[in-house]
Amino acid sequence: METTRKNLDLIVAGRPVPTPCDVIGTGRDALLLPALSTISDRAEMRDLAHALGSAYRCLVPDWPGFGARPRTRLPLEPGTLHAFLDALLAAAPGPYAIGIAAGHAAGYLVAAARRHPKAFERLVLVAPTWRGPLPTAMPNRAHWFPRIRRAVEAPVLGDALYRLNISPPIIGRMMRAHVYADPAHVTPALVRAKHAVTRQRNGRFGTAAFVTGGLDPVGDRTAFLDLFGDGLPPTLVLRPEKAPRRSGAEMDALIAHGRVTGVPIPGALSPHEEFPSAVAAAIRTG
Repeated sequence: METTRKNLDLIVAGRPVPTPCDVIGTGRDALLLPALSTISDRAEMRDLAHALGSAYRCLVPDWPGFGARPRTRLPLEPGTLHAFLDALLAAAPGPYAIGIAAGHAAGYLVAAARRHPKAFERLVLVAPTWRGPLPTAMPNRAHWFPRIRRAVEAPVLGDALYRLNISPPIIGRMMRAHVYADPAHVTPALVRAKHAVTRQRNGRFGTAAFVTGGLDPVGDRTAFLDLFGDGLPPTLVLRPEKAPRRSGAEMDALIAHGRVTGVPIPGALSPHEEFPSAVAAAIRTG
């Protein structure tokens, strides 16, 4: 199935943000949002888009501050990402038969669906998260997170710190620990591809914001659950069977809240990339 590229010239936070998008498949329009993480870019959604491509024409953008490309410097904060989706939906309004978001993109998609009530017929959240890695791992150390972010963003020192933490061995360990469910799927070629994502110009800024919680769309579980009130399109949550304990507990709380439909799928934090056929099947039948 052919993949074409579409470039959207968006204005976000008063600055031009060239946004490359993959367009895959034929059929009704779908918007697929990759996760926000150190190793995320739109390529992680391609196999899922191909699996859905006989029924949907999938638009897959890169987030500002992320992707396998040099990155525009922007104020990386939740308001910027909300504004990005507003600009994206103005430039490519759909309407979309389905909106799919992975990981940290989930809260932003849900908020966008509230602001644009006619944009999506239904939503699918794949391994949804709302809390960054450090706030998840060390919830009682919040006073350190802004300092860590400033250190990584600092000239010279910041780049050195960043390089220390995105070496191929560290990326491989991280992926085997909680990104992929099957360590055998974390191949040397995959690690090299992920390392290339991290080495893009200005790459450390998105990582510093995400890891320290600076891109968390909400501040706590209650605020996250409050996003799922009346007026949303039907929403499916795909809950990976091997999600890390704390992240999985947040997914379970969302499903137990009763405003979404939960379906188990294989995988850990990146099931859309590791098990795209299973995720596509759950989307088609969910």
